Amino acid sequence: MSLTEATPQPLELPPAVAPDETFGGTWPFRARFSEASGFAQHYVDEGAGEETLLLLHGEPTWGYLFRQQIPYWSRHERVIALDHMGFGKSAAPQERRYWLQDHIDNLERFVLALDLRDLTLVMHDFGGPAGMGLAIRHPDRIRRIVSVDGPTPAGQPDLIERLTANAAAAPWFQWILKAHAEGSLEPVLGQLDYNILSTLKLNGFVRNEIVTEDWLAAYRAPFPTPRHAVGAIGWARGFAAGAHRFEEPDAAARRALAAKPALALWGEKDRTLQAEQFLPLFRQAFPEGEVKRLPGAGHYSPEDAPLEIARDVQDFIDRT
Repeated sequence: MSLTEATPQPLELPPAVAPDETFGGTWPFRARFSEASGFAQHYVDEGAGEETLLLLHGEPTWGYLFRQQIPYWSRHERVIALDHMGFGKSAAPQERRYWLQDHIDNLERFVLALDLRDLTLVMHDFGGPAGMGLAIRHPDRIRRIVSVDGPTPAGQPDLIERLTANAAAAPWFQWILKAHAEGSLEPVLGQLDYNILSTLKLNGFVRNEIVTEDWLAAYRAPFPTPRHAVGAIGWARGFAAGAHRFEEPDAAARRALAAKPALALWGEKDRTLQAEQFLPLFRQAFPEGEVKRLPGAGHYSPEDAPLEIARDVQDFIDRT
């Protein structure tokens, strides 16, 4: 009998991070888990009120990205921060795909299982396309859209052209394409336990003083082995292989979304998702939407401008 036969590998890795891990008190929120998508998907549910904010992170972060905004918003609203499959405290199923459309499916199942309505989506990085996929499928459940350095694809005629132009200029996407061609993408991203800081820095944050032992531990913890990094690997590989599929709105969904209050907050120093490519897409999708540039903030703007983002979003909710 071979070693593989004697010790079969599980199809789902349990979450690498303990549910009660607070990272030195910097993540003091109660862990909750949903099985709606067939795996243990972690989320936190804080505060109460008529408004519900659904926070969606991107690559290669988790709900921890919003840790400084959650207490601020949950004073008056219900705030749910969800970890995508293979990220944060969520499980990392080994047999699943990690394409955009799969994350949209998971998000849809989660929202329907909790019967969430009147949602304000707060979307960062690939949380933008995932959230927009949900909004296109269920515009009746969406009250507002908030893009925080998060793309808002909604069938714009120049979408692919702008995505291509951004990828040609962004160091992160240039690295993905080169590493994929050379066969080094999976080995490198499989070591996020060791190179998470350089990966986050390549994508871009400005305030180096935020890097503490607890901060670094929080971003490293979900990826202790290459098999736990399948989510981060899958997102990058999906881009390189052209496997991600954006949700396409029909005319009714496009009109419904265009009428929603919408806000885009964008770091002026975001070199991963460049404002000159993505803000025009936001304006096409939301003609009456508001746009604010964040001076001095990079791609991970919730880290670089935490209080400004907290206040801007709360003010936007109060006004709309």
